[in-house]
Amino acid sequence: MDHIQSVVDQLYKTHYGKLVSSLLFAFRNIELQSAEDIIQDSFAAALKDWRSNGLPSSPVNWLFKVAQHKTFNKIKQDKRFTGYEPIESNEITEINFPESVLEDQQLKVLFACAHPDLSPKIQVVITLKYVVNLKVEAIAKILAMTVDGVDKLLLRARQKIRDEKMLITFPEHAVLIRRLPIVHKVLYLLFNEGYKSSWGKEVFREELCEDAMLMTKELLLSPISNKETLALYALMLFHHSRFKSRFGPSGDILDLENQDRAGWNKDLIRVATDFLHQSGDTLISTYHIEASIAYIHCTSLSFKETNWSLISKLYVRLFQTQPNPFIELNYSIALYYSGDTKEAFKILTRLLEHPFMNQYYLLNGTLGKFYAMEGNEKSARKHLLKAIQLTNFDLEKNVFQKMIDDLQVENKTN
Repeated sequence: MDHIQSVVDQLYKTHYGKLVSSLLFAFRNIELQSAEDIIQDSFAAALKDWRSNGLPSSPVNWLFKVAQHKTFNKIKQDKRFTGYEPIESNEITEINFPESVLEDQQLKVLFACAHPDLSPKIQVVITLKYVVNLKVEAIAKILAMTVDGVDKLLLRARQKIRDEKMLITFPEHAVLIRRLPIVHKVLYLLFNEGYKSSWGKEVFREELCEDAMLMTKELLLSPISNKETLALYALMLFHHSRFKSRFGPSGDILDLENQDRAGWNKDLIRVATDFLHQSGDTLISTYHIEASIAYIHCTSLSFKETNWSLISKLYVRLFQTQPNPFIELNYSIALYYSGDTKEAFKILTRLLEHPFMNQYYLLNGTLGKFYAMEGNEKSARKHLLKAIQLTNFDLEKNVFQKMIDDLQVENKTN
């Protein structure tokens, strides 16, 4: 990749959403889709012009000036010219959004996207699109969706964004406070999508996690953050401390018990621990509980010496706060490693009766692993083969296939 391409790609990543929002703010009579197309065209023009003439002194100003002129021309061609004069100055700067307690422009757009009338899925999609500035193809891969599926979600979201003027009308302080739990959830989901091991390149996954962490840190510096924000940031730091250790030399996924703990980032763990302590409150959120579980994992000397009994109790509390079958799955895993294998299998078997969970590859993969550990080769093979069929990701398939291969080797040895 040449230098100019690299600069354009980085600007797209950091400024696409801001430029779209700025354009909508400057030209109130253009559609969101038109604004997106114009910004895309401006980036294409930048790539061509800068390769011939070199980088301008202010690339962002250059992009916004070109976008403004393209918008002006489009309005004029569409015979909807409303008297807006093109700006001729070479010192154009980005449009400043209305006054807000939030100083970070990216956070402003994030809160705008956290509209309570949008579903969590759409909130994540438009955050990836307008805040993290990812292309539709990348969003589809991250969320395990088709490009057409993402386009349909964006089509519905654009209608809402247009009707509510979401990207140009920013919430007042009281509304920001009410939207804070939604923003926490979006940041949490965003980090989790980056932390998944089943898609994309490791560098790209880590960048997505870092985007979520940076926005959470900026949120911490704002006057509307609270103890939940601290707990959420601590949770992210704990997980990120062992990011690189989750993959072997050949890129294969490593379970927690097979990770090299010497490779975990001890400095990040100490910082995360400090934030977790600061988050102490009379009201305990799900982020507090999950961060506490992550703390136990990150500070245990080994997988075997982990306090699985305490972790299982924390999962009980988490389930009481937010009951769902995924927490039950994690609870059963903690029970198994704490020694209560009978209750663990009882829960796992009951989860198979749930229509969705029955087709969930991680439930079948967990059962396959535990049956293998109990010496039940037939049941282990059955669930591992089903897990392979249910996942679309090669990294996950390889993990389950290796378990099956190990069963065959063990059987031959015996």
